[in-house]
Amino acid sequence: MGLLQGQAPTVSGTPALALTLAQPAATSLAAVLVFATAVWIGGLVAIFVVARVAHVTLGVAERVTFFRGLGRAYGPVGGAALTLALISGAVLAAGRPWDGRLTASTALAVGLVAVTAAGVVQARRMTRLRQAALREPGSPALTASVRRGAHNAAALRTAIAVLSLALLVLGLWRQGDPRRCGSERE
Repeated sequence: MGLLQGQAPTVSGTPALALTLAQPAATSLAAVLVFATAVWIGGLVAIFVVARVAHVTLGVAERVTFFRGLGRAYGPVGGAALTLALISGAVLAAGRPWDGRLTASTALAVGLVAVTAAGVVQARRMTRLRQAALREPGSPALTASVRRGAHNAAALRTAIAVLSLALLVLGLWRQGDPRRCGSERE
């Protein structure tokens, strides 16, 4: 049996673009989705914990250096995990009829990618800003910019966490749906 099987469903009598995976392929893709989601969500939790500990235990200059290194080391891991999770989820969802949950999942995924990209850009900007503030410790303008940037960073981290968890909840909610992808319940 091949990777793909079955016929495309119809929408209002017209064949719809759909992908029906053979069970071994769907199971393998679901495993990739679970693993990638675990790495992504686990990474978010770990970063929140590490940020708290670093704030308490490291000086400003050491924190800047530490988080710059962390971003460079974790960025590719987290980015790959998010990419794998979204692609595997999309392929699995391609076998489902379009509904409100799929629309919501798509909107959340697009929002998550946009907010995460904004977070990466903002983190890089904050590194440069904090380095400048370290070079000019008495600058009220730099101090105010760092404070505003820190508030923006917190808002972006919160948005990434909320969007990630909302997407996870929608994915888990799908588990009981007999129309879910990869499920040929009779």
